Amino acid sequence: MSTLVECTGLSKKYGKVTALQDVNLRIESGHIIGLLGPNGSGKTTLIKILNGLLTPSSGTVLVKGKPIGIDSKKVISYLPDHTYLNMNQRVSDIITFFKTFYEDFDERRAYDMLAKLGINPKDRLKSMSKGTKEKVQLILVMSRRADLYILDEPIAGVDPAARDYILNVILTNYDASASIIISTHLITDIENVLDEVLFIQNGQIRLTSSVDAIREEQGKSVDALFREVFRC
Repeated sequence: MSTLVECTGLSKKYGKVTALQDVNLRIESGHIIGLLGPNGSGKTTLIKILNGLLTPSSGTVLVKGKPIGIDSKKVISYLPDHTYLNMNQRVSDIITFFKTFYEDFDERRAYDMLAKLGINPKDRLKSMSKGTKEKVQLILVMSRRADLYILDEPIAGVDPAARDYILNVILTNYDASASIIISTHLITDIENVLDEVLFIQNGQIRLTSSVDAIREEQGKSVDALFREVFRC
């Protein structure tokens, strides 16, 4: 294993509001990690900093030993919680763009996943349901051969019948040396695929633990512990 992400004293303020406060965090390769916390806890701010979309107020972030920038964006594949693609484009055109833009994009993998989900690559995004659009976006993200995948609510808009397949897409389309961070409110649905969890609240890390340790030491599921910690 090697260290993919290291945050030291990471803080982010929006005026008088503190979104992250003195976060110290290390993410190793080869893990699937749940980033869990209530609304307004700092999850989105942390995710955007890791992706270079926000600048920290203080502290440092290193990705594979380098500051956030061009090098980090080459190794991180990011799924935001909203659709950012051009609704007028065909899926096949978007795949061509991704193939041109990302050196690690695997076109064959993308078309294979589309076929398994029964999505026609010649269809335009604007003709698709919200759930299908989110599946397309996930396919694009998982078709990169990245070192770190950051998925923000990857199954929120997907019907329950398709969630198992979506999780299978995630599990079977990344290299064992890579890691995945999944931010979600649907803890029960993803708990079985997680290796570790990060609980975050009021901009601070409340808990870091392996899922096995929670079950063995706490005698409860991740979802049950989450509800206890955050009184859901």
